[in-house]
Amino acid sequence: MYRVFRLPAAQAPRADILRKDDLVSRQSVTERDAKSLGLPGDDRYVVVEGTDAALARAIDLLKDVARPMDGADAERVYRRFRAQDEEAASGMGLIFGP
Repeated sequence: MYRVFRLPAAQAPRADILRKDDLVSRQSVTERDAKSLGLPGDDRYVVVEGTDAALARAIDLLKDVARPMDGADAERVYRRFRAQDEEAASGMGLIFGP
């Protein structure tokens, strides 16, 4: 399970609250800016992957900053995160070999 959040640039530093929370910090929390994902704007995107309880906690922690994205938009951003991770992993394979 995962949730994608879009934080306005001015609110991006508030995403640190996820790393300070005991439950959410034990999940996979990844942040990237819109430009690094090839998206327009200055927003910051955060993907939290983990348990249902942790995702609910992340939603609660960010309720004053950002709501989770839904539908096709969330899926599109999530795919960009995964594509970058796969590219990085394949690049490491080229450096270190199989």
